[in-house]
Amino acid sequence: MRHSLKNSMIIGTLGIFLLSACSKSAIISPEEASIQPETKTEGVVSAQAVPVGTVIYTSNGYQLTLTNNDPNFSETVRQKIVDIFFTKYPQLLTRFNPGVTKSIKYVIDPNYNGVAYTSGTTVTYSAAWFQNNPQDVDVATHEIMHIIQAYTGGTPGWLTEGIADLVRYRYGVNNAAAGWSLPAYSSSQHYTNAYRVTARFLAWLENRVNASIVTNLNTALRNKTYTANTWVTLTGKTVDQLWADYAANPAL
Repeated sequence: MRHSLKNSMIIGTLGIFLLSACSKSAIISPEEASIQPETKTEGVVSAQAVPVGTVIYTSNGYQLTLTNNDPNFSETVRQKIVDIFFTKYPQLLTRFNPGVTKSIKYVIDPNYNGVAYTSGTTVTYSAAWFQNNPQDVDVATHEIMHIIQAYTGGTPGWLTEGIADLVRYRYGVNNAAAGWSLPAYSSSQHYTNAYRVTARFLAWLENRVNASIVTNLNTALRNKTYTANTWVTLTGKTVDQLWADYAANPAL
């Protein structure tokens, strides 16, 4: 399903223009620019390219500003990552950080050779990555979690990325089609490997030890109360003891 483009605006070199799913066409003001999730329709989105420029979407108090700098960026991918913001970001905000901003930015960068990165409230995506991996739209699910986390420094990077990938695992909308999954346990792994390895460990902990552990770890990290003893407080065991338990019986 997708959001319609009704009442969304593009800001480019030619000014501000209305994009509409219906026949109406007119210049609108920023105050009028909105996107209504309830008007989503079923069907296959056109593979046409997204115009270069900036589009602002607002709905139910949430705002997404998307700046596209790639004249060949896929309309299909754009629609999916916009949908991820409006459907998943509110869920993550409610669970992990109700006080976080409701206004974020996407930037599509044709000169960035990575996958994606988040700085403050802006997510920058590689246009080339999406061109070569158009199903991998849950990169957006991972990245918007970094905005939700809003950690201010001093947090373990492996845990930050592990939580973001755990969120992609739990909330992702297209992981199977993208060929993305959590890896099977291997004796060569360690919980500090970050990303999917840590995410699988966290999923195991949620399933088998403490269903609220990721929510609570996130709170401790954001509030700067996280220490090695946080694991003991939440589970009665150190993280190394928990990893040993996981290694002995890693089935999710």
